[in-house]
Amino acid sequence: MVQQLTPETKPEIIYPDSDGEPMADNTKQFRWIVTITENLEILFANILDVFVAGDLLWYPVQGNNKIRQAPDAMVVFGRPKGDRGSYQQWKEDNIPPQVAFEILSPGNLAGKMGEKLLFYQRYGVEEYYIYDPDNMELSGFVRHEDWLEPIAEMNGWVSPLLQIRFELTEDTLEIYHPDGRKFLTPVEMDRVREQERQEKEIAQSLAQQERQEKEIAQSLAQQERQRADEAIAQLEQERQRYQALLQQIQQQSIDSDASN
Repeated sequence: MVQQLTPETKPEIIYPDSDGEPMADNTKQFRWIVTITENLEILFANILDVFVAGDLLWYPVQGNNKIRQAPDAMVVFGRPKGDRGSYQQWKEDNIPPQVAFEILSPGNLAGKMGEKLLFYQRYGVEEYYIYDPDNMELSGFVRHEDWLEPIAEMNGWVSPLLQIRFELTEDTLEIYHPDGRKFLTPVEMDRVREQERQEKEIAQSLAQQERQEKEIAQSLAQQERQRADEAIAQLEQERQRYQALLQQIQQQSIDSDASN
């Protein structure tokens, strides 16, 4: 009896959507992650093949679920928008995220950040930015051939890929859109929208008031024209009565001369 051997089946590799780490260690770090991610999404909202994500696990190597990172924010040019549980690069035309952001918290150790830098350098990130909101320190790296080289001066730096500008002030980091608009927190965005709504309502009210005033002015002008027409008509009637009276007097004078 011949026994047929079945080929061994490799167990399916699971790529978890979570690494068990919290998105942020404190409110300040969380606020910066949300602000940067939201503003990058707004920046590329009308470009279909730019994918933006925050705290999303990125697996660069198929078959190895241990090689992974979750940038606080990342931008991928050449990939469509849409929901993903993780960014599995081999399913994304093998396109790596080109820009990565990390927001530091007191729990970020130098060794861990060094590992992240090497990871991003090895797996194709073109620009890498690190911000420490507690110490207001900003670092940046840009790819030169096979290396992520540190950017000498970050104050005033304009990202080659994103075209956003970084400005360090005495109190904080400010980031600006290519058109000069400042990156705002969701709360600040809501306040701006509310202010714009109120300004729009005021403008509409003023426009309505102007229309009403114009209608009143037109009505008054129409009334003036009617009064003027009535006055002219009355003067014409008076003129006609005067002419008739004058003719009557002249006729009486003629009749009186004829009788004499």
